[in-house]
Amino acid sequence: MNSPLLEFTDTGIYCSRADIYLDPWKPVKRAIITHGHADHSRYGHGAYITHHKNVPIIRHRLGEISVTGVEWGESFSRNGVQFSLHPAGHIVGSSQVRVSYKDEVWVFSGDYKTEDDGLATPYENIPCHTFITECTFGLPAFKWLPQEEVFKDINHWWSQNKSEGKTSVLFGYSLGKAQRLLKHLDTGLGTIYTHGAIENMNEVIREITHLPPTVRITRDTEKQELTGNLVLAPPSAHGSPWIRKMVPYVTATASGWMAFRGARRRRAVDRGFVLSDHCDWQGLLSSINASGAEKVICTHGYSEIFSRYLSEQGYDARTAETQYEGELAEMGNSSTEVDEETLAAGD
Repeated sequence: MNSPLLEFTDTGIYCSRADIYLDPWKPVKRAIITHGHADHSRYGHGAYITHHKNVPIIRHRLGEISVTGVEWGESFSRNGVQFSLHPAGHIVGSSQVRVSYKDEVWVFSGDYKTEDDGLATPYENIPCHTFITECTFGLPAFKWLPQEEVFKDINHWWSQNKSEGKTSVLFGYSLGKAQRLLKHLDTGLGTIYTHGAIENMNEVIREITHLPPTVRITRDTEKQELTGNLVLAPPSAHGSPWIRKMVPYVTATASGWMAFRGARRRRAVDRGFVLSDHCDWQGLLSSINASGAEKVICTHGYSEIFSRYLSEQGYDARTAETQYEGELAEMGNSSTEVDEETLAAGD
């Protein structure tokens, strides 16, 4: 019996015929990388292949590495296996990987979302026989509002805080979420200040695409400069000595996990905005349906529940273990707590 085109190993997703890995979590000779988040692009590989917009991002994170950048849809081959990268819509430079050999086509979606955020290249549907999908938010309880509504709420929150003489501190991942927030904040309300970790990444992203102006917070930044304005910071800054300079301030987090009742309280923030760079339940289902795939392999997230649902719908679906996290690390809670909140959200 022939081995499958892609296999799940202890090192990563492996194409043995081409001797190349997709987003491996252990060092390998050759790796195709979907995007710049740490769980998908790790240090130590001999050679990296990724979309050219992701090259400066992973070089910023990993240092001097041997990396080749390719364009969307550009085909490259090894030992008769054809590979190409296609937009995943997750963050800037994020890709899906199309793998084909003879008449068989697989797609590894990496992390993806179907809503066009105006920053990442929008998600592209790719016909295939087997589709490897994340399941970070693979529960019916997750249903995102259009981002225009979310950003209207965020900007209104900032405006209200400003009228009360308070600084608005908004938490989001340094790569991806922070730039998406920045793209849609109303700069007419005031100045957007940034934590150093976010501003360092902004400088990289600005070489790729346009972002609104920001001001880096330094030791010389005075408290009165921040009052009434907005500060973008990574979640790790919450509760740190760094944030004391913002007093009086109001905090908020932008995350898909804010759909859970109790998530805002557990994070000790004043406000939660439901905004994710991953698909919701319907986005996952529509993507799989559009692919035409008969076989679906479900990875990180609610893979067991999602796979079971797909099987009931007639798909040949199964799960596979990986070391990808999606936004699970951002949640910062045990799976038990997540399950309890899921039940509450589904009431």
